Amino acid sequence: MTEKKVVEKKEESGTNKSEEIRKIARVMKEKGVKPRPVIIVAMLKKQGLAVSSPQVSMVLKRMGFRPRRRKSGKSSAGGVATHTNVARKAGPGRREMISVEDLLAAKKLVSQFGGADRALAAIAVLKRFES
Repeated sequence: MTEKKVVEKKEESGTNKSEEIRKIARVMKEKGVKPRPVIIVAMLKKQGLAVSSPQVSMVLKRMGFRPRRRKSGKSSAGGVATHTNVARKAGPGRREMISVEDLLAAKKLVSQFGGADRALAAIAVLKRFES
């Protein structure tokens, strides 16, 4: 059997790209600057090292720097999407939001009627009276 040796990727100059990325990230962290792949790629390019943004991202991830979460459109939780509201089409171009509290009240109503079919039938009759 032959043993496979793990060889570090080195450029012709003998520098390890990942180690250079880690050095720059540590320096940036000490200065209080958040290490971003785009900035690190530009700095290494000035030094004559060609690295890709995904490579820098992976090294930063292994160092413990996690990518920031992207903020979604409108959300009440400060940019973090919540699954407490379920959207339902109410008409052409209109959306009506149903909250968790609404769903819990509907569940209670269904249990009082003895099932979803009976509750829906009662709601259909009620709707005819409203019209």
